[in-house]
Amino acid sequence: MAKPPKLDAVAAEAVDLAREAALEEGGEHAVGEHLGVVAEEGDRIVTHMFECLLPGYADWRWTVTLVRASRAKSATVNEVVLLPQPDALLAPEWVPWEDRIGPGDIAPGMLMATPDNDPRLEPGFAASDLPLDADNDDWVQLRSTVAELGLGRQRVLSRFGRDEAVVRWQRGEPGPNNEMSREAPANCGSCAYFVPLRGSLGVLFGACTNEYSPSDGHVVSIEHGCGGHSDVVAEQRARELPAPAFDTISIDESLFD
Repeated sequence: MAKPPKLDAVAAEAVDLAREAALEEGGEHAVGEHLGVVAEEGDRIVTHMFECLLPGYADWRWTVTLVRASRAKSATVNEVVLLPQPDALLAPEWVPWEDRIGPGDIAPGMLMATPDNDPRLEPGFAASDLPLDADNDDWVQLRSTVAELGLGRQRVLSRFGRDEAVVRWQRGEPGPNNEMSREAPANCGSCAYFVPLRGSLGVLFGACTNEYSPSDGHVVSIEHGCGGHSDVVAEQRARELPAPAFDTISIDESLFD
């Protein structure tokens, strides 16, 4: 079993030197009482601990490491740091921007690059046997040809991307599992304001065009619904009133001739 490091007496007694170093780093009103000293791994290395008086730094400590050279009669300052204790208040762990952004976070002026090999996308030109890891020059030539012929977009939604969107939309507000849909007189699939999407997504989803609906301009499921369904009609419609028996409104201009 390894022996614990030996406490150097000269460095351990240099409390004033350690305090001066802590005061120089933190300021006159930041350093409190001396809390102890411990021996570190290595020859003649010790660490002094002081109370931290800074607001917001409860359970933090100033730690000053002193070192004494061989045969030296005094110690020197090696390091001054402010370290947290087990119950100290810490900042949240830093998360990179690309991992921190979430759904709906893109704001005006913000650019979000498409990830490499995004499984939601696939090449928009199917008339190619080139693998995804083909030489870059081959891809450039193919894309130039596609652009010249006007064959469409370079990338389109993959099957994985479509399936992911279906699951997300069905579980969210555009889906059928919400109070609005449960209380609707009928679903969107039978509403005149419902415009189906193109492609395979049009089997399940479309856009709402009813300006009075909260879903106006949004994608909705055919099983979604609201109170603005086109088949909802008033029980009593307004009717045109007959002409009055005695006209008290119009003016006979002949009276003023």
